[in-house]
Amino acid sequence: MLLCRDIHFNRITQPEYDAKCFLSACGFSNIFLELKFSWIIKLMFAFSCRSAFELWGHGRTHSELRTSLLKYPSENMTPFMQRDSTYRINVYTFNKTLEFADRIKRIDAMEYLPFEGTVSLKSPQHIFCLLEDYGTDPNNIPEHPSYVYFGRWIADGQRELIRSHSVKNRHFIGNTSMDAGLSFIMANHAKVKENDLVFDPFVGTGSLLVACSHFGAYVCGTDIDYNTIHGKGKACRSSRKNQKWRGPDENIRANLRQYGTQRSYLDVMVSDASKPVWRDTVLFDAIITDPPYGIRESTRRTGSHKDITKPPDDFCGESHVPVSMAYHLSDIFTDLLNFSAHHLVKGGRLVYWLPVYRPEYCEEMIPLHPSLRMISNCEQTLSSHTSRRLITMEKIKEPEESDALAHLSDPRFSPYQGHNAFREKYFSGLNKKQIKVKYRTQANLMWN
Repeated sequence: MLLCRDIHFNRITQPEYDAKCFLSACGFSNIFLELKFSWIIKLMFAFSCRSAFELWGHGRTHSELRTSLLKYPSENMTPFMQRDSTYRINVYTFNKTLEFADRIKRIDAMEYLPFEGTVSLKSPQHIFCLLEDYGTDPNNIPEHPSYVYFGRWIADGQRELIRSHSVKNRHFIGNTSMDAGLSFIMANHAKVKENDLVFDPFVGTGSLLVACSHFGAYVCGTDIDYNTIHGKGKACRSSRKNQKWRGPDENIRANLRQYGTQRSYLDVMVSDASKPVWRDTVLFDAIITDPPYGIRESTRRTGSHKDITKPPDDFCGESHVPVSMAYHLSDIFTDLLNFSAHHLVKGGRLVYWLPVYRPEYCEEMIPLHPSLRMISNCEQTLSSHTSRRLITMEKIKEPEESDALAHLSDPRFSPYQGHNAFREKYFSGLNKKQIKVKYRTQANLMWN
């Protein structure tokens, strides 16, 4: 069996496949994997999977492909080549576009196969595919494919679900609403399943809750921004055209209602991630989140450097707005890991994004906790000098009192202070025109 995966998610697909099948797959290339049929069935639920094929032949050239196909057992071919059957041959190229005439030539060159049925372009009984792999570098496309495959189409993956959940058509969105494809992949990394309880401490407009609710999990979240979490005030830059203010029904519950998963919605509330409001016990099967980086959303927490940090004791009003102060990235990730260690069930997973400055990146930058085991660390490139890492961790034991002093005995558990300068490094050396291009690129990443 041959699996074709999405090149756009190339660096974060393997952990998703491992989460679905518990395997370490060996493959032909970055795009194609040769797998057992039982694994293919499971991987069709992976959102980075495009299609699955019954592999009949392969080779580095079309000549090698022909030799391989002629060796394929005829008894496996015959049931799909009967005289009373209909078929179609598709030509797919990866990282290169072929003219229509060139595609026809490729199909005509397959005349050595014993097809006896009738060609039907609209509704064939059997679909066969010729796939040409031209690598993954769009700036260095070879003249000839590096590998060629031929096989019978079995099924497509979950791509239609990604299109139907696109933020382009979502009722309630914000400046940093997570892309639907990445949201589903994060849910798979966390092994979210029916009746799980999933929490997002930086919930924003709830894109991750939408993805988790699709799998039947109960979802909840918190955020420090009242206007964002409840859909109040001015519309964001990413909202509908010519819309200045939020509509009366723009909220996270409405998003889940849009996709028919409202029953999975527990609630969201305004809360400071640095001051958890939950009782000290295990609660969640998974914690999935995308913390703010200080680029398009500020990193804030309640508090003040001044002496007075709360209203007077005789204050009786209801309109008090707590003073906020900077919430450093190193503190955000330390608090997130500590919270997860205390509130995840054993075996539960934490999945989150970590922004990094690529020239300085090293493994020691990844936050660690004695109660959490690193499962995967995948990179999504944002620019030539910045990226973000999709970190997946699993709780292996309950936290102990000694964990609070772990950073003294083992420097790996000390917060990496270099994260705090990410915003300055992100904009380093950029003029105003380049900064506008960066914002536009970020918006395109969200919409695509």
